[in-house]
Amino acid sequence: EVQLVESGGGLVQAGGSLRLSCAASGFAFDLYTIGWFRQAPGKGRQGVSCMRSSDGRTSYADSVKGRFTISSDNAKNTVYLQMNGLKPEDTAVYFCAADPLYYGLQSRYVYWGQGTQVTVSS
Repeated sequence: EVQLVESGGGLVQAGGSLRLSCAASGFAFDLYTIGWFRQAPGKGRQGVSCMRSSDGRTSYADSVKGRFTISSDNAKNTVYLQMNGLKPEDTAVYFCAADPLYYGLQSRYVYWGQGTQVTVSS
């Protein structure tokens, strides 16, 4: 059974940092693209970042470039999203997703986690 479990969300002040984790199981982790998405209240789901472990390729949304960093620990089947310089507009539920074929920031991933809340206060 494929499982993606996010953790690390919370409440932080503007300018602060959080590190989200996405623990994966049930599939060949290093052969999939793992993406991070977020959804703010009343808004659609937005692609934040993704990476493909097989070649180390990474992508970021313009709104988070220079502030967020995606990385992975293949031994732990875990992908991280280090978020620095957080802004109130980063407030959202953050999801990780996995797909064996698709690479990118559109919501075309097959498997999804349940999400973790990130709230940034001003």
